[in-house]
Amino acid sequence: MAVRVKKLQPAKTAAIEEAKKTFAEYNDFIFADYRGMTVEQITSLRKKLREQNAALKVVKNNFARIAFADMQIDNVADYLKGPTAVAMTKEDSNEVAKTLFEFVKTAPVLNIKGGLISKELYDAAQIEAFSKIPGKKTLIAMLMSAINGPARQLAATLQAYVDKKAAGGDAPAETAGTEASKSADAPAEATAAAEAKPADASSAESAPTTEATGADAPASDAADATPAS
Repeated sequence: MAVRVKKLQPAKTAAIEEAKKTFAEYNDFIFADYRGMTVEQITSLRKKLREQNAALKVVKNNFARIAFADMQIDNVADYLKGPTAVAMTKEDSNEVAKTLFEFVKTAPVLNIKGGLISKELYDAAQIEAFSKIPGKKTLIAMLMSAINGPARQLAATLQAYVDKKAAGGDAPAETAGTEASKSADAPAEATAAAEAKPADASSAESAPTTEATGADAPASDAADATPAS
């Protein structure tokens, strides 16, 4: 429901318009009670959020309610009570929420009230759970790591193989020399074996001659045995 204001001083009207202009630049909002925080702590938190392209704005609740109502956002009124700082972001709202909860560890006085994320109202518990979900950039980094992991492993394997070959580069040359020496010796051995075989064959041919000579002896004996006339 829109907040109606009967009469506003020009300065207040300008402040509301400035708040509307600022809120319109962002998509998501996280509300926090900054009561008890020092100027140094608020400055430090602003710096951390700026690194994530987010911003922290300390608001006056009445002005903020009117500004949000004029933007057709009237369900955040419960978070605009007490000292209020609004963390505003265009994307990766969970990363911004994570930064806020991490900061609470060093500045416990910072109290996260809730948030408006993608036009949905989140209470403090939901915002804390939301902060534990990886952001888009983190998910992309995880995906790229999963894709590039096998490629890096293959490159490392190939490099190790190249390094190993470079370190033992002389070994293949020696092996080639040994193989060439063996190949050169092989024909000589084959030639010697071939020359040895005819010699054996010659011995085999001379053996029957001896036997034949022996065979002539009976013929001579038979002649001697013929009776004299």
